Amino acid sequence: MRDLAPAHAAKSTKDWFTKKQLEVLAWPANSPDLNVIENLWAIVKRKIRDRKPTTLDQLKQNIATAWEAVSAETCDKLVKSMPRRLQAVIQAKGAATKY
Repeated sequence: MRDLAPAHAAKSTKDWFTKKQLEVLAWPANSPDLNVIENLWAIVKRKIRDRKPTTLDQLKQNIATAWEAVSAETCDKLVKSMPRRLQAVIQAKGAATKY
């Protein structure tokens, strides 16, 4: 599964998928409705929003700390939300949902 982000559409990426004989699923751009990693990144962003790093190392440390603070329970809830997400996308006929 990949969207049309430049890194996903690069020739080297396409060649890698071909070499590994992996089927790539079509996925619309800008569609976080079914991609729980987008929700995890949003959680991390909220955790670091008020911090004001002044160096790249501080930013990396803030991100790592925030990522490590995401509980297994949070990840489990996101995964378990997939049936609701799928149903919402079906009901919206592929249009945006609250997710």
